Amino acid sequence: MRIISLLAAVCAMVATVTAQPPARAQSSVDDREVRDVVRRYVEAREARDPKAVAALFTADADQLVSSGEWRQGREQVVSGSLASSAQSGGTRTIDVERVRHVSRDVAIADGRYVIAGGETGDRRMWSTFVMIKESGSWRIAAIRNMLPAPPAK
Repeated sequence: MRIISLLAAVCAMVATVTAQPPARAQSSVDDREVRDVVRRYVEAREARDPKAVAALFTADADQLVSSGEWRQGREQVVSGSLASSAQSGGTRTIDVERVRHVSRDVAIADGRYVIAGGETGDRRMWSTFVMIKESGSWRIAAIRNMLPAPPAK
């Protein structure tokens, strides 16, 4: 009887697990929401709006920029981003090419980052956003900006 009870319990657990939707079940909605956060980040940064930029980040967010500066915490990310925009000028765009869901509440968005008409001319980079879903809303937990390197010889 114990084996039958144990087998029934295992079958019930398997049925429960397989009946739940997979982690990517809502990914098309979440993809749009993640892409929208990146869009709003660029818009808020271009508008030089510190409150709008801050609203998109987690409290412990960080940003590693292409110069090697590592901004840690929402306050440094916001002030550093806005100072960088004011200093370099130009118009920023980030074209998200891929969103990958690591789990239901963690996503990675990769996109081409262009600063057109800046102080040093056009800059073409790559930007990766790590996002966390908190209380039903996606927030930026980390940004990594990278300059493409020439191929190794």
